[in-house]
Amino acid sequence: MARYTGPKSRIARKFKDPIFGPDKNYEKKNYPPGMHGSSKRKKKVSEYGIQLTEKQKAKYTYGILERQFANTFEKASRKKGITGENLLQLLEARLDNIVYRLGIAPTRDGARQLVSHRHITVNGKVTSIPSATIKAGDEIGVREKSKSLEIITTSLAYRKNKYPWLEWNQETMSGKLSSYPERDQIPENIKEQLIVELYSK
Repeated sequence: MARYTGPKSRIARKFKDPIFGPDKNYEKKNYPPGMHGSSKRKKKVSEYGIQLTEKQKAKYTYGILERQFANTFEKASRKKGITGENLLQLLEARLDNIVYRLGIAPTRDGARQLVSHRHITVNGKVTSIPSATIKAGDEIGVREKSKSLEIITTSLAYRKNKYPWLEWNQETMSGKLSSYPERDQIPENIKEQLIVELYSK
């Protein structure tokens, strides 16, 4: 599947969750898309269908394609600890996600674009790989030439979310991953155990 570039409200309505952030259209139509979306009649969904939907929800939330997601799950299953939590930690440790969490970009799509266009540095070196895995202690910053970009300055001006596993220095416009987040610190409404069950079949 190619990366989705269509209406985000439609996807949020599909999963009955504003996975891309505050959405006025979702609030107005908080039922599934399509001509039968607002029908009171509920269609019974199989256990497999529920598990598959949760995986798709995670993929859309983090903007990841099928092969990338499968590879991430494989890494999570090899790590010590709970596989579902490992999966979310690895997704949170992606460079594009951390750029978004730090507030350098207003959305994950915007963060991915900033990385791809070489506006972001990791430990002082410019990188253009949004899926790069960041390790605890790594420093993520804005390239010197890019610090005046409107999208970055505007996003940082409205920066609200502060996460305990991330440090931010406004003067240097750089942040650090101090540690991997615990499950209860990750705000995404994802039932990771359903994804583990799906891959276990």
